[in-house]
Formats: sequence, C-alpha cells, structure tokens
Amino acid sequence: MAFAVLLTEGAERDLEDIYRYIAASDSVGDADRVLDALETAALSLSELPERGNVPKELRSLGLREYRELHWKPYRLIYRIDDRRVIIHCIADGRRDMQTVLQRRLLLD
Repeated sequence: MAFAVLLTEGAERDLEDIYRYIAASDSVGDADRVLDALETAALSLSELPERGNVPKELRSLGLREYRELHWKPYRLIYRIDDRRVIIHCIADGRRDMQTVLQRRLLLD
C-alpha cells in the first residue's frame, strides 16, 4: 500500500522560493523543470520511504526520526508517520544545513 506524501507549509514555501530564485536568475523554463523534478522526487516517497538515510546533521543530535532524499543539489527532509510521509524541508544542500535544520525542525 502506498504512503500519502504531504508537504508542510515550510516545505511549500521552500518550493516557491526555489522556483522564484531559478526563474529570476536563470529562466522560467529551468524553474519549471526543477520544480517538476522536485515534485516527482517527493511523490516517489510514496513507495519505499524508508530508503532515505538519516541526515548526518540530525544524527549527531540524536534525532533519528527524520530521513532525507537527495535530488542534487537539493535535500528533501521528511519523516514517516504511520502511512504518511511528511516533508518538512526542501533546501539546497550547499547551504549550512545544520543551521537550516535546527531552525526548521527544532525551533518551530
């Protein structure tokens, strides 16, 4: 049975921000392509969501309930809750992910 894939408001904002940035700095066509690929990657978590690994930044804090899926350079940070996959964050992995994850997952 497939898992439902849900995005938090923060993850939805991440997608919007990524789209706007690429559209402004490259082209709308590139932004469309990246958005489609990220949405496809997110939906792929409906099957075998356990395949993601625990992000190293969270493992070092003892937090093992979150997983990540890579679509370079982006990282989709999610957790599995019963038959749901909840995506909390979609971020460029070249950023300071320790700070991004602490702000998004620990302070919210």
